[in-house]
Amino acid sequence: MVQCPSESAPLRRNGFTFKQFFVAHDRCEMKVGTDSILLGAWADVSDITGKILDIGSGSGLLALMLAQRTTDSVQIDAVELDDNAALQATENFALSPWAGRVALHHCALQSFAAQTSSRYDLIITNPPYYQPGVECRNPSRGTARYTSELSHQTLLKHARALASNKGKMAVVLPCDISADFMQLAAGEGWFLLRHTEVAEFANRAPHRALMLFGVEPASLQSDRLVIRDESNAYSDDFRELTNAFYLFF
Repeated sequence: MVQCPSESAPLRRNGFTFKQFFVAHDRCEMKVGTDSILLGAWADVSDITGKILDIGSGSGLLALMLAQRTTDSVQIDAVELDDNAALQATENFALSPWAGRVALHHCALQSFAAQTSSRYDLIITNPPYYQPGVECRNPSRGTARYTSELSHQTLLKHARALASNKGKMAVVLPCDISADFMQLAAGEGWFLLRHTEVAEFANRAPHRALMLFGVEPASLQSDRLVIRDESNAYSDDFRELTNAFYLFF
């Protein structure tokens, strides 16, 4: 059994220490953040018996979160285009308790989709959010931030082709982008199954949308998650959702 670090255990630098694993992210442009942690804890894995695909894996965080949440029979493939992030994810996988269940594919999604015969029960992604805009300080950050290398249309098209006959896809996006994404998803044959709006405080407008799509239609579930209470402490709902991961919860 994996030993969980105690509050007195030293925390490693240049990364993020979770209860059952560590994610180094010093070579990744997009660091471990709340968006991915929420998505990895929120995604529905209750009926996953086959494979999972993590698109745009970055440091490998989502793949590792889902490895922790699923049985030993579930294999997880992670696709990452950026050289440094792919190397970092490979190292994070190798040092994790699930090294035999997670595999990094260093290529573009388009190339991966063309060469694999695998089909996935769950596809998960924290994708690039924005249309190309102000030039980033380096190409790697631009790839992670902007949709120039992977448009939402391309993502949805290839994800649909890679989904099993009971496949689902979990995504996090800013609320102001999510409406267009949902429309594109419908055009590619995805049905919205669950939609969770995320707000920092109860009296603020939501800023993120967690979305679960499926290849088969079902009744839509809608809800709202507030991250912090009026005292600025993490809310009970947030703690309950992420309790299996955050070290001091």
